[in-house]
Amino acid sequence: MKAVGYHTPLPINDPAALVDLDLPKPQAAGRDLLVAVQAISVNPVDTKVRKSAAPPEGEAKVLGWDAVGIVEAVGPDVTLFKAGDAVYYAGSIARPGANAEFHLVDERIVGRKPSTLSNAEAAALPLTAITAWELLFDRLGAVVGKKRDAGHLLIIGGAGGVGSILIQLARRLTGLTVIATASRPETREWCLSLGAHHVIDHSKPFLPQLQALGIENVEKVASLTNTSDHFDGIVEVVAPQGKLLLIDDPKTLDIMPLKRKAVSVHWELMFTRSLFQTPDMIEQHHLLNEVADLIDAGIIRTTLGEQFGTINAENLKRAHALIESGKAKGKVVLEGF
Repeated sequence: MKAVGYHTPLPINDPAALVDLDLPKPQAAGRDLLVAVQAISVNPVDTKVRKSAAPPEGEAKVLGWDAVGIVEAVGPDVTLFKAGDAVYYAGSIARPGANAEFHLVDERIVGRKPSTLSNAEAAALPLTAITAWELLFDRLGAVVGKKRDAGHLLIIGGAGGVGSILIQLARRLTGLTVIATASRPETREWCLSLGAHHVIDHSKPFLPQLQALGIENVEKVASLTNTSDHFDGIVEVVAPQGKLLLIDDPKTLDIMPLKRKAVSVHWELMFTRSLFQTPDMIEQHHLLNEVADLIDAGIIRTTLGEQFGTINAENLKRAHALIESGKAKGKVVLEGF
């Protein structure tokens, strides 16, 4: 089967950073689905793994943790899907990725593809939707329902993949006042179009911008990028007894400045359930089906930003370069082989 991967961690401008491969077609066993991949999207985790994780000598590593496709075959223990079903999912970081014609994935982290979306539109959603849902409801404790005085949610990096779906979930499903950050006119407009109540500039101090909106502090902060750069500003604006959520990888994080305010710090990693085979792993199946229902009902929309053509090494290298530039808006998707 066709696939894209690498043999050695390299910068994206190296010709061998990603290469076209021919690999054996995998076989489904246990609770695995064998999916014929139709579309994929690219996430920051792809670039991080490509730069740092070396495969065993003589082997290639295949990336890709967002996929849409058709179930080709099922393992003997599968109960949730059958051959021919259209599905979408993010997969497991502990297994080969979906930048391949055929891919194995545990049925418990797979959802039905939203019926109203194209393959490319659906491929933009799984990883970021799972991340946004888990961080909003499981980690930050937001409550579904338009409750008055639900408080404020500050989303640092609102125009990225996770921010783009998080804005929608918080605005459509909760009573939170949603404040996103963006530093360019086009990303500011993107955040507003997704439903942010306010957009402030993360290249400037947070507090005066919030005070200009009549907001003294925020009860919930989702720091999605460059937490180290923004940490002093977060300490200043987070409310006493508030919550701070991170998904990025600061080299160090001294949380002592948050003690005086009794702020709790939370991490979100959507791969945790599949990495540790947690008893509630199937919650990602239910979550993705619920997101599909919200999409098909017109309550939230895809976060597809750009399509980069077919799935091959050349196009994936362009996608990785854009992600690494920090200038991507929404999700970058590739479709077909």
